[in-house]
Amino acid sequence: MQLQALAATPDVHRIVVWIGDDAPPELDAETVFRVEPGSDGLRLAAGRNAGAAAASNADLLVFLDADCVPGPDLLRRYRDAAVRHPGAVLCGPVTYLAEGVAASDPAGLAALTAPHAARPMPPEDAERIAAAEEYPLFWSLSFALTPETWRRIGGFDESYEGYGGEDTDFAFRMRAREVPLVWTGGAHAYHQYHPTTSPPWQHVDDILRNGALFHERWGQWPMTGWLDAFERAGAVVQDADGWRRAPAERGA
Repeated sequence: MQLQALAATPDVHRIVVWIGDDAPPELDAETVFRVEPGSDGLRLAAGRNAGAAAASNADLLVFLDADCVPGPDLLRRYRDAAVRHPGAVLCGPVTYLAEGVAASDPAGLAALTAPHAARPMPPEDAERIAAAEEYPLFWSLSFALTPETWRRIGGFDESYEGYGGEDTDFAFRMRAREVPLVWTGGAHAYHQYHPTTSPPWQHVDDILRNGALFHERWGQWPMTGWLDAFERAGAVVQDADGWRRAPAERGA
C-alpha cells in the first residue's frame, strides 16, 4: 500500500531496503536492495543508512517504515516544512489503524486520523520546534530531513541490531549536535495493523542488549516502560549495573 500511495507522486524515487532473512519479492519501486540480518537480528539502523546512501542526491529524504502508509499530504507537508526549517529533522504524526481497518483508499485516510496521543500534533499546516526534553519522543516510523542534515547527524548507529534503541540513539545524536526536531502537523502517516504483544516479549533480549549499549553511549536506559513491564512480570531485574534477565528459578 505504501508504494502504491506514492506511485503517482512526481519527482519521487521510491527506495525499498529489504532487511528480512529472505530475498526481496518483486516490488513496484525504482530501487530495491537487501541488507542482510546480523548475528543479533534485523539491522534496522544499517538498512536506513543504506537507503539514505542510495538517495544521497535527493533534495529531501523521507523515511517511512514498511507498515506505514503516507497520507495524501505527507510529502507536501514535509517539503513545505523543510523550506521553513532546512536544517531540522521533521517528524509527522502517526495513526495506528485498528484491526480490520484497511488503508486501501488514500482519499479515505483522513477520516481515520487519530494520531498516537504520546506525540505532539501541531495544527495541520503548522510546525512546532521540540523542546530538549521531547527528543526521546522521536519515532523513526515517519520522518524527513535533507541529506546535509543527515550527514551532520551521522546517520544511525549500526551497532544496534534487532529491536529497539536505534531511533532514540539517533534522536540523542541529533540533540547533541543541536539539530532542531520539528513536529510537523499534517504530515500524517497511518500504521497498518499487525499482531503484536505488549510488552513485546519476543524482543526481551534485544531490548536488554540494545538498552545496555544505549546506556554505555548516553548514561541512561531507553525503553524503560517495557523494562518496567518485564520487571513486574518477573522476567528482568534491575541492579547497580542496569537491567538483566532475572535468574532462573532453581530446579526449573
